[in-house]
Amino acid sequence: MEVSVRNARNAVQRAMGPIVLCALAAAGFSGAALAQGDVITAHSITTFGEPSKYPADFTHLDYVNPDAPKGGEISEAAFGTFDSFNPYSQKGRAAALSNTAYEDMMVGTADEIGSLYCLICSTIEYPADKAWVIFNMRPEARFSDGSPLTADDVLFTYEMFAREGLISFRTVLAQFVEKVEVLDAHRVKYTFKADSAPRERIQMAGGMPVMSKAWYDRTGAKLDESRMDPGIGSGPYVLDHFDVNQRVVYKRNPDYWGKDLPINIGQNNFDTIRIEYFGEATGALEAFKTGAITFRNENSSKNWATSYDFPAVQNGWVTKQELKHGNIATGQSFAMNLRRQKFQDPLVREALGLMFNFEWSNDTLFYGLYARINSFWENSDLAATGKPSPEELALLEPLKDQLPPGVLTDDAVLAPVSGARQLDRGNLRKAAALLDQAGWAVANDGMRRNDKGETLTIEFLEDDPAFDRIVNPFVENLRALGVDAKLSRVDPAQYTSRTRSFDFDIITDQFPTGYEPGAGLRQYFGTEGLTDVFNTPGLSDPAVDALITKVVEADSQEKLHVAVKALDRVLRAKRFWIPQWFKDSHTVAYYDMYGRPDPLPAYALGELSFWWYNAEKADKLKAAGAFN
Repeated sequence: MEVSVRNARNAVQRAMGPIVLCALAAAGFSGAALAQGDVITAHSITTFGEPSKYPADFTHLDYVNPDAPKGGEISEAAFGTFDSFNPYSQKGRAAALSNTAYEDMMVGTADEIGSLYCLICSTIEYPADKAWVIFNMRPEARFSDGSPLTADDVLFTYEMFAREGLISFRTVLAQFVEKVEVLDAHRVKYTFKADSAPRERIQMAGGMPVMSKAWYDRTGAKLDESRMDPGIGSGPYVLDHFDVNQRVVYKRNPDYWGKDLPINIGQNNFDTIRIEYFGEATGALEAFKTGAITFRNENSSKNWATSYDFPAVQNGWVTKQELKHGNIATGQSFAMNLRRQKFQDPLVREALGLMFNFEWSNDTLFYGLYARINSFWENSDLAATGKPSPEELALLEPLKDQLPPGVLTDDAVLAPVSGARQLDRGNLRKAAALLDQAGWAVANDGMRRNDKGETLTIEFLEDDPAFDRIVNPFVENLRALGVDAKLSRVDPAQYTSRTRSFDFDIITDQFPTGYEPGAGLRQYFGTEGLTDVFNTPGLSDPAVDALITKVVEADSQEKLHVAVKALDRVLRAKRFWIPQWFKDSHTVAYYDMYGRPDPLPAYALGELSFWWYNAEKADKLKAAGAFN
């Protein structure tokens, strides 16, 4: 499943609703807001004060079918194992969709960038400087056991995440929140720290999940623990049943409190969502052929090109489609662990990057389906191109003593281009010269060693056998360079343990960024996130930190774009990644018993959210014997 590692593991986890690509995007005020004195009241929030797409009296989202029928089941595959239903702890491996029980105060949509709309709240109030926000909560909001969702639950959740949450949560809350106050049963106020980024404050608070204080008090559960009881939330789906490491089934809650809200009309259409677990990709594909799995977002180019000629396709029972999307590429790459001394030298990192032959891989392994990633904002107008603009230079020149060579004068770094053969001799010579310059000379046995006699060893850590055919040629190229490279494939539990403790040389990972990035960049690339699981490379660089601050402080779309391009330019010049590939379409196959919006919204596939079950088509498939 070469398209994605983190994405493939978590695609099902994220598919429950529209993805807000910048979860910590900044806060502005909606065009529907009503100013009363110096306080704004609104049903939505946007980044830079532009009007949100949907007015306060909207009836449903444009891309949904408001008359979509409710019913039926959709089933997908997940890989590996699970031993927990708590996605908010580093302990254990959470089951797919284990966060589906919980709702945020506000939610985004799949057809616009930078807007959040009230869900648990009905309106928000805040001053022009965003120093605080009051969420006016819907009195009808309920947890799945029927108990009311109140401001006390919001305060409890905040305090629990600030105390026990993942470091990524604790870091953001510590940066932004001064205090949280319960004003009455259905009004809660966040007061923000004066030195936090104003444009991100309200969306940060609005994007927090809300959990039941009563359930935690009753059970004595902790946030930072592995547990098989998912607890209760307020979302449209609840856990139905599971078999450990085999399957998880969620059922739609017929008493879901928010089913008639305009934001939810035409969504949450399936009666059940079934996730089947597999140890490897071949078993999942075979299950799909028999109808045991009914939907695949295919992540293997080899499968897409060669494996969809089975009887269910030939009989027209399964439809195969390429559906265009507008998402930024995920930043999938071979990520080097800068915590290891051997990766400290940028010459070494550049040399390693020269030995991955994307062009050969795409032609030979991927059937030409992919394009190369060059930018952390690939497939968007935020990617740095050519030489820096005058506006970029204004941000970069004060940092010139901290920047990699060429950032101020050269074109933005692009991934190296290789020839048609697996081992590109020209790039081999370039890489050899770089390692020679870095002090890794070729010894008598052909291996590269430094002046201490230490061999340059590289371990690729993987838990997905589908990556063997991609990594092994890379390993062979590196060994031709004199690098003692190897692929180590471990089980999912070992992989999780080693990556969380940063015990690796190189892994395949992703660096999702977003159209309106903000403080979340510190977790992936900043010194503040150095101990965070998201900062895979262990990047700690003063110029990067300074540019992230410029991104966070940008108070207009124009300033944001300039700051992001400058940051992208520097990140690429650091060469801590070896960028992989992406495609600008969803490659999906499914049994022809589902309906979907046409066209799809730009920023989500949404098969678990706004697709629906066609009972008439399903009955015809069953009668034809489509499901063995």
